[in-house]
Amino acid sequence: MKKTAVVYGSVYGSTKQYAQWIADALSADLYENKSLDISVLDPYDIIIYGGGLYAGGVTGISLISRHPEFIQKKKVFLFTCGIADPAKPENIEHILKNLDSVFTGKLKEQISFYHFRGRMDYERLSTKHRVMMWMMKKMLSKKKPEERTEEDQGILDTYGTLVDFTDRSSIIPLVQDASQYI
Repeated sequence: MKKTAVVYGSVYGSTKQYAQWIADALSADLYENKSLDISVLDPYDIIIYGGGLYAGGVTGISLISRHPEFIQKKKVFLFTCGIADPAKPENIEHILKNLDSVFTGKLKEQISFYHFRGRMDYERLSTKHRVMMWMMKKMLSKKKPEERTEEDQGILDTYGTLVDFTDRSSIIPLVQDASQYI
């Protein structure tokens, strides 16, 4: 049986929750990426990395992106966690395009990508993230109502509240795909 590790970078907890669910489902070892040395992952055949999405970047992704030789030797799954709805193809395209600068060419082809929806609790946001959301709200408010997307309107309607899209069942495709390699 191949060894599996789930590694995550989480700021507010949604990514951590998904990582725990995945690790439980696969009987995998779970690691937080903070201060984790890549050598800890040497004994593992399958690496599942999860990171929260912030301004197009993935929390802690440099842990694996800086080691292309490592990715070439392992089966790597990557999941992102954010507010964007993965049911909308344009959101997935945007997420994957942002990852082009992190994983280039053939390296990106070796990784299986997934996206899960998280939660946002405005009361827990850092000052930086509050400012970013305020700026987004201001920008969206300037759009004519008929030009706003459903997601734009959703951000405006829920601004300042707790929004929770976490869903354990959304891990099923990743778990099924990873199970084929175990």
